[in-house]
Amino acid sequence: MAAPINKNTLKQLAELARLKLTTKESDEQLKDLKKILKYFEELQEVDTEGVEPMNGGTLLKNIFRDDSINLEQKAQSVDDTGRIIESFPETDKGCLKVPKIL
Repeated sequence: MAAPINKNTLKQLAELARLKLTTKESDEQLKDLKKILKYFEELQEVDTEGVEPMNGGTLLKNIFRDDSINLEQKAQSVDDTGRIIESFPETDKGCLKVPKIL
């Protein structure tokens, strides 16, 4: 069992976190931390023998897009740069000119 938390430990933690706690706040935090640590002690008593580890806690599958498209096909499908530049209202040396925003 870990050493119980006390005012000195709380003071050190507050200094590390650069927190300035009033006496009332220190007392409240100390009480809350003791409750949290007590709960962890209870959890350590739970028998987890034979329990499979979980990965993510859900049965949902990956819903991201498929990135297996051939890069050459992708490049060919967007290689209309010349046509796009020609159809743009204003260009300068192959670059698109747009109005200033700011």
